[in-house]
Amino acid sequence: MSKGYGSTTVGRSSRRRVLRLAGGGLTMAVLGAGLTGCEDELATGGAGGTPPPRSASPEDGKAPEDGRAPKPLWTRTTSAQTYGDNDELVTVDGVVIASGDPLAALDAATGEERWSLPGGAVPGAPLLLGAGTLYLASGEYDGNVIGYVPGTGEEAWRSHLGKEYRQPRPVAVDAEQVYVIAEILEADHSSHTNVIAALNSSTGKVVWKEQRDLGTQQNGVHAVVQGRYLVYTDFKKNLTVRDTATGRQVWTHKTTKTSYGPFAVHKDLVIVPQGQRLQAFALSDGSEKWSVETERFTSFREPALLEDVLYIADSGRTLWAVEPGTGKKIWQSTALKDTGAHVPRQFVTVGGTLYGATELDEKGGVHAFDAKTGALRWTFNDKTGDYHAWLIATDGKRVFALHGKKLHALPA
Repeated sequence: MSKGYGSTTVGRSSRRRVLRLAGGGLTMAVLGAGLTGCEDELATGGAGGTPPPRSASPEDGKAPEDGRAPKPLWTRTTSAQTYGDNDELVTVDGVVIASGDPLAALDAATGEERWSLPGGAVPGAPLLLGAGTLYLASGEYDGNVIGYVPGTGEEAWRSHLGKEYRQPRPVAVDAEQVYVIAEILEADHSSHTNVIAALNSSTGKVVWKEQRDLGTQQNGVHAVVQGRYLVYTDFKKNLTVRDTATGRQVWTHKTTKTSYGPFAVHKDLVIVPQGQRLQAFALSDGSEKWSVETERFTSFREPALLEDVLYIADSGRTLWAVEPGTGKKIWQSTALKDTGAHVPRQFVTVGGTLYGATELDEKGGVHAFDAKTGALRWTFNDKTGDYHAWLIATDGKRVFALHGKKLHALPA
C-alpha cells in the first residue's frame, strides 16, 4: 500500500458503489465522486482571479466580531456525500476527513490533500476514531472492517467477522474493542436478522457476538461506549444496553419516539430525546432519573454533551443548556425565533463559543453562540442553496463546516 502526501492515492480501487436506504425517514443521498482537493470560487476568486482577503485566523489573535460571520480561511470542493450523520466529518492528527469516495484527508491548516482512499467509506457508515485509529467498513464490500492511521492513510488493522455475515459496519469503539453490526446470511443468501459483535482492536479476533431480535435493522444504529456498557438506539424505537465484556443484554426499553440521531451519555446516565420530552435513564438498570419537557407541539432535536454541559435545540427554535446530571436548565436562548433560522442539530465548542450546524440552507448554516448565555453572535452560510445538512468538526483552532461537497475552514 502506497503512502504519502499531495496526490498520492492509498488503497485499492473500489468495486461498483452500492447505495442503500438508511430507512426510517432519512433522505437518500447519492454518492458521487468529486474532485477532491480542488479549490472552488470562494477560495480562488474564480478562474484567473485573485483570492479575496482572508479573515483573521486564530494565529492572528483576532476572533470574528459579533454580528459578522467570518470569511473562510480556505474552502475546498471535496468528494464528500453524506446522510447528515454527525460522525461523517472528523478531524484528527492535523487532518480533516469527510465521508465520501474517494475518502480524502485534507490538511487542516491549508486544505491541501494529504491522502485519498478509493472506495474508503461505505455510504451511511460512520467514521469512527479510537486509540489513534480510523475504523471503516471496507469499501470493497468484502466483509472486512479496516483500521487506518488517520494522519497518513496507512492500513493498521483488519478484521473479518465471518463468511456467514454480510456488510459489517462499525458502530462504536473503545480502548480495547470495535463494535460492529452485520446481517446474518441465510442459505439462499437472503437476510432477515442481524448480529452485534465485538472485535479485539489489537488482534481483530471476535470477542463475542449476539444475535439481535427479529425485526431489528442493521441500519440507523447510533452507539456509544461508556465504561462497561455499550449503549445504542435504532429505528425500531429500541434503547438497548449491553455488557461490553460479554455482549449480554443488560436491559432494553421501547422509546415513545423513534430516535433518528445521536443521544448523549454522561457518567452513569444515557440521555435520549423523545419528542416533547428529554429523558435520562440509569445505565445500570434503565430506571428514569430525570426528564425535561419543551413546549406543546414542539420536539427536541439531537443533544450534544460538551465540557459537562448538555446543549440541545427544539423545533420551536429555542436552544437549551442543561446540567446533564440533573436536567436543571442553565439557560434558554430564543435568539433564533425572530430570525426564522433553522435550529442546530450538531454542536462543537471552542473557547467561549458554541457552534451549531443546521439542516438545509436558506436560513441555516453554522450559528455561533455565546456558550455562557446563548446569545447569537453570527451565522455563516455559503449561499449555495444545497439541500444537504451542514456538518461541523473542530481541531480547537478552526471550525470545519461541510455543506454538500463544500468544506470550509472557519477561524475559531
